[in-house]
Amino acid sequence: MSLAALIFKNLWSKKARSIGIAFAISVAVMTVVTLTVVSSGLEASAAAVLTLGHADFTVAQNGVSEVLYSSLDEAQLREVQATPGVKSAVGVLLETQHINADNPLFIEIGIAPDELRQFGVTIVAGRPYQESATHEMMLGWRAAQDFGLHVGDRFDANGTWNTVVGIYSTGISYGDLGGMFPLTAIQTYNRVPGSVTLIFVNLVPGASVAKVERAITSAHPEMTTIQTAAQFGRADRNLVFLQAAATGSTILAILIGAVIVGNTMLLSLFERTREFGLLRAIGWTRSRVVSLVVGEGVVLAVVGALAGVALSFAATAALENLPQLRGVLHANYTNQAFWRGLYTGLGMAVIGALYPALRAANLAPLKALSRE
Repeated sequence: MSLAALIFKNLWSKKARSIGIAFAISVAVMTVVTLTVVSSGLEASAAAVLTLGHADFTVAQNGVSEVLYSSLDEAQLREVQATPGVKSAVGVLLETQHINADNPLFIEIGIAPDELRQFGVTIVAGRPYQESATHEMMLGWRAAQDFGLHVGDRFDANGTWNTVVGIYSTGISYGDLGGMFPLTAIQTYNRVPGSVTLIFVNLVPGASVAKVERAITSAHPEMTTIQTAAQFGRADRNLVFLQAAATGSTILAILIGAVIVGNTMLLSLFERTREFGLLRAIGWTRSRVVSLVVGEGVVLAVVGALAGVALSFAATAALENLPQLRGVLHANYTNQAFWRGLYTGLGMAVIGALYPALRAANLAPLKALSRE
């Protein structure tokens, strides 16, 4: 009988033990994959704000816990605009509001009307709001469809009423699901006069992005520049903590799972002492015995990992439908999540099976065969 056939035969003959180990692995993998998917989804949702404005890069306050807590003033905006190589720098105030259960984080974008075009905004119906208007706003076309509103309708936000004077498109779903307000009006509503959240920077043709970024951050250490979603942690520490939690959970799951798997397989070692003694007596080498035990663990790891990934789909769907997370969490199943689940399962099984395998390989054949 081949080694592979013997592995499957052993696992099938001890179905209860095999199912128990595979279930332990699947729970650990489910936890790791779900946390990775949630972390990736929240990161993608948060970093989507960077795509607004079609900018070369974005400037935010350095070291804030959330990017929406970034606060820059008009003087800092003017200094960024005056940086050599900068073609335009648009200051935008971002706020969120709970509209209803389906729109728990409706994004409100405060921007001066004369900067709409360079921000990448196209008016598809109506007109832009007036700069000094206090009760005018525009809706993204996706938001207008969701709310069933048209030009001239009333929209309640920021604790006051607003007339929808225009419908706009940015070509980016994150922006088209929100609303735009006069910058001064939204600053007044939120009692942050002269403040902006982010500065969206476009460079003159041929200018070096890296050089301009260095010029801004060296002159203004309180600022940071963000060009890609991977750099988002520079401004949003919560995402850094979330990513660290996902990594920590992976390591913890491997360690705890390895103990569970190792303990279970070590107990089975005592039940199979005569079996291993017989294998050694008929000429099996120590390495072949180790391969048998570790191979059983690897098969269980693959089965448990597949089950864990399936369970993670259900767990993530349940989290997405929680009232507190509906509309906020959007699952982002990446290759990284699946690979992390696989090597978590394999790590648990291989590490857990290694000590029992070495114990089995070092059994003295005669002593093992004489064991009752």
